[in-house]
Amino acid sequence: MKTYSDFGIEIPYGHNHGQVKTFCPQCHEQRRDKRDKSLSVNLDRGIWHCHHCEWKGSLHIGERAETTTHKEYKKPAPRAIPNLSANLISWFQGRGISQNTLVSLKIGEGEHYMPQTGCNRNTVQFNFYLNGELINVKYRTADKLFALEPKAELIPYNIDSITGQSECIITEGEMDCLSFVEAGFPHCISVPNGASKNLSYLDDFIDGWFEDKKTIYIAVDTDTKGLELREELIRRFGTERCRIVTYGDDCKDANEHLVKYGKDGLANCLKMASDIKIEGVFTVSDIEDSLDNLFQNGLSQGATIGIPCFDKLCSFETKRLAIVTGIPGSGKSEFLDEIAERLNMKYGWKFAFFSPENSPVSCHASKLIEKLTGKPFNPQSLSATDYKQAKAHLQSNFYFISPKDDFSVESILEKAQYLIRRYGIKALVIDPYNRLDLGNTKSKETDIVRDILRTLTVFAQQNDILIFLMAHPTKQPKNSEGVIVAPTLYDIAGSAHFYNMADYGIVVHRNRADNFVEIKVSKVRFKHLGTVGTAKLKYNINNGRYLEYEKGQTPVWDNSNHLITGLPQPTPATTQTPTSPQSTTNTQPSVNIPAMGIPIMGSLTPALFDPVEIPPTLPQHYDI
Repeated sequence: MKTYSDFGIEIPYGHNHGQVKTFCPQCHEQRRDKRDKSLSVNLDRGIWHCHHCEWKGSLHIGERAETTTHKEYKKPAPRAIPNLSANLISWFQGRGISQNTLVSLKIGEGEHYMPQTGCNRNTVQFNFYLNGELINVKYRTADKLFALEPKAELIPYNIDSITGQSECIITEGEMDCLSFVEAGFPHCISVPNGASKNLSYLDDFIDGWFEDKKTIYIAVDTDTKGLELREELIRRFGTERCRIVTYGDDCKDANEHLVKYGKDGLANCLKMASDIKIEGVFTVSDIEDSLDNLFQNGLSQGATIGIPCFDKLCSFETKRLAIVTGIPGSGKSEFLDEIAERLNMKYGWKFAFFSPENSPVSCHASKLIEKLTGKPFNPQSLSATDYKQAKAHLQSNFYFISPKDDFSVESILEKAQYLIRRYGIKALVIDPYNRLDLGNTKSKETDIVRDILRTLTVFAQQNDILIFLMAHPTKQPKNSEGVIVAPTLYDIAGSAHFYNMADYGIVVHRNRADNFVEIKVSKVRFKHLGTVGTAKLKYNINNGRYLEYEKGQTPVWDNSNHLITGLPQPTPATTQTPTSPQSTTNTQPSVNIPAMGIPIMGSLTPALFDPVEIPPTLPQHYDI
């Protein structure tokens, strides 16, 4: 492993951890102010950034992070690259790709079993190397059938080409990557799985391969899926260093442009790549791709959680702020966890939690494991195999922000920013507002609330995430029957801004007389995402899950392991009683919670678990 001195960086004596400032070897000699230590170095992560010349870098260039969880993958057998047939060379030439480019990227050819047709077919073979070692192979037939090497690891195509380079190009497919290489730009990679928004394979490469990049050209297709991929790549790498490559009105991708306009034409697309505007004045041309897509396809419903009565009222979208409130004991945090678990299982959204009221983190993690597995968190109900699988899932999908002493909004968002770039989280839960450190300020509380909500909204929009903020109401009055009245967002302590500035407003209220939970959707800013109304749910005390409630009907509890079965199809309530006894207690079972290797932001050094194979069936446990 390289040291800081290999890059000319001098670390102040006695510093081994944390963040330090030092002189930048790239620009210090040219600076007028020789006293300015403009280079910020994160000693824990081994990365640096100069705030004057924008020089970035990492000790781990070309290296995987030591703390990354690695599954057991099957590597393809090493193979010699065969001489390509005249027919294949001619086919590539028709696509504007020369034989020299095919040789430089070690393109292969040969028969391979294609599952789509159930027989061997002649294929082009795109070989995926990492530090010179063959990791995966993508097979393509002439009629555009694709297959990857079974059980092999997904990595970016041609990743070795960008090691140590200050710029790189990212395309949507291998043919587009070859096109840029043909045009004279060898530092080009392709995503391995097409226009998928699932970029989890990047988690292992963000620091070691991209931290030193000053400019990243996003050169994907301009159809709907391509635009979604573009947005996700920008979110992971940051708007400040990404540039957008487009191909004109008559070409959808790089290879089509190469064929029509040649190498110089494709090079000009790169030259004309536009910066991403974060703020300022915009014209239609700045958002034309998104506008055209909206014109053709319209607005669509957001992400739903799979509980029909709630889904009719509310669907979620990133770049939004959701405010959640309710009186103490109503289950606000439990319902937020339910939303997180369901959005994760249904869409693969990764969540980060700042939730000091769920402390210690192991307790919070145990609740999520109950929701994932459908079993009470104890050795009698949850098998060792299921427990291990659940920990592995939490390891790569849920992250916990738990600073030692800095609970400021800036500190929370700084760690969330890291989790966005490093792991691609899609949502942040802040639970609750009153545990945030507001600092020593003389401002009015309503002004503080306004500024915090504005900061959260801007962060959500710029980073394409959904933020949930839980806030407590003031003490609620009782009605004539002595029952506490459900609060509204205007009842949240501090300011009416909690209602006015929210994109979503959700009130969780427990009806103790009939023993069900009311989820009141009191605000949805955009009509394509929902409407106001109330969903009635029943709470499963044994695994923390919710399902629809209908008075007089017995719930059909979901005790399945979502990690095996996925989210179940909604099942109507029944008047039949389950055959096993039902608990009527109102508390979780008492359990001993072992130490768990869940990533906690603060140390940024998670312990790791390996995923395991899971048996197809499990015994069912009946709950109340």
